[in-house]
Amino acid sequence: MQLVRRRAFFNRLATIVPAIAGVQSLFGQNAPAQGSKAGGGRNAAGTNNRVHNGIYYFPGIGANSGYPREDHVSVTDPFEKHVTRTMDSLKRSLERAGCTMDSILHLEVFVCLPHSDTVPMPSGKAKFDAYSAQYQALNKIYGTYFSSGSAPSRAYMAVEWIPGDSLVEVVGSARVVTPA
Repeated sequence: MQLVRRRAFFNRLATIVPAIAGVQSLFGQNAPAQGSKAGGGRNAAGTNNRVHNGIYYFPGIGANSGYPREDHVSVTDPFEKHVTRTMDSLKRSLERAGCTMDSILHLEVFVCLPHSDTVPMPSGKAKFDAYSAQYQALNKIYGTYFSSGSAPSRAYMAVEWIPGDSLVEVVGSARVVTPA
């Protein structure tokens, strides 16, 4: 019987603690991390970013990040165009933060297939082949952005959807070499 009461107590505690933490963040009671701006700051690419202890953390840079609305690519544009624009946006974001492409510590690359009424969605082996073709196309372009032998560790993930009409999105961290 005590085990049931103890379990019920911890279940209630597990629901109350996140609720209290959520209320504190709603009222702005959490102090910003050291070295970051309150609210995380927004860079020109439109993503939240932070510099903390000499490391620049950048989330969610895609093919349309930092481009005006009238210059956005669509999901039906070639995959290579998405990769090039994403890498160019990443490079600009890094330079604004005092980093270089070679100072990237880790990069996570997310890709998806185009979701469009005009492009049929493959399945089975055709889907695997489509993702494999994207992987090879990305690698050809990706390598041109780094000095020989200095490409960062990378994770490559295929997902069902990426926001912002992009087929590619990168997330990662870089060492700040010249503080902005």
